[in-house]
Amino acid sequence: MDLKLKIWRQSKSNDKGKMVDYSMKDVSPDMSFLEMLDVLNNQLVEQSEEPVSFDHDCREGICGSCSLQINGQPHGPGEAITSCQLHMRSFKDGDTITIEPFRAKAFPVIKDLIVDRSSFDRIQHAGGYISVNTSGNTQDANALPINKADADHAFDAATCIGCGACVAACKNASAMLFVSAKVSQYALLPQGQVEAKKRAQDMVAQMDDEGFGACTNTGACSAECPKEISLTNIARLNREYLKSSLT
Repeated sequence: MDLKLKIWRQSKSNDKGKMVDYSMKDVSPDMSFLEMLDVLNNQLVEQSEEPVSFDHDCREGICGSCSLQINGQPHGPGEAITSCQLHMRSFKDGDTITIEPFRAKAFPVIKDLIVDRSSFDRIQHAGGYISVNTSGNTQDANALPINKADADHAFDAATCIGCGACVAACKNASAMLFVSAKVSQYALLPQGQVEAKKRAQDMVAQMDDEGFGACTNTGACSAECPKEISLTNIARLNREYLKSSLT
């Protein structure tokens, strides 16, 4: 396939940045999207041009690093996939593809297509942990009976990879789906009850401090989530927060 790429280039966070056009020829439809960017960068290096910076790690849809806005959609066309799982057969010969970083106040651009998502780390540090008895009289986790439905829901919430697609898809750049997933995975299990009140309060407060917007229940976050995190987690977060405010 022959393609035209319009890629956001920004040398550092405080630069203005601009869209730059590139042409690609003989792109294999079996390439992943990131492999296509690798080929582009090889060509740019051969031409003594600055390669396009983009984030990646596992390339297996697990790490959540490849935060790309492709044709205005987080991670591009397709459902329940990350950018590294997107293949070029999703596009047609002669297509123009626009590639940008995720846009959010709390996700400042570092360079080109790389954004700083450390705000997610700080939210988790604010309350995403559990207390464990290490006094020598510890109890085996398997000894605690847990309802199968609760265990399943907790596991589903824990599949969140923190990629930030929910923020990029939200018109308010809200992080409620991410925070609700991290709260839910503990709220549903007995091990997470010790810090339950403080967790909900601290994680929401940190989310607000980072500059994320408010949730208006549009649902775009869940629709674009590569792990299909459910909106029911946001309802659970709201209940946990309200309960912690009243006790």
